[in-house]
Amino acid sequence: MERFVGDKVGTADDAPMNEADSGERGQLDCIAESTNSATYLHLFDRQGLLKAHDVEQRVKRTRWLFAVHWTAVIRDRTSGQRFAVDSWYRGNGEPAIVQPLEEWRQALNEPVIK
Repeated sequence: MERFVGDKVGTADDAPMNEADSGERGQLDCIAESTNSATYLHLFDRQGLLKAHDVEQRVKRTRWLFAVHWTAVIRDRTSGQRFAVDSWYRGNGEPAIVQPLEEWRQALNEPVIK
């Protein structure tokens, strides 16, 4: 979705882990990334493409006063386990990092993928 949309709206060159206010055109912060990811997931769900997960509200983690980070969230329909779907750590069109939400909440930097 990011590749298709990025070409249309000018975010095709969105770099990983960047700030939207960096002055570079087309760069997205974690608020925009998580909003876009949640929107795409809702669209997929409405089309019946999510068979095992429900889309939940975005969540944030706060490390320090100014270290706030947002992610989209899905929940496994069988186990109830929640997962972060975080596209901010990767460049436009690269797969999002998906990991248990509790592991995502504990990460200080890029989430560790086991």
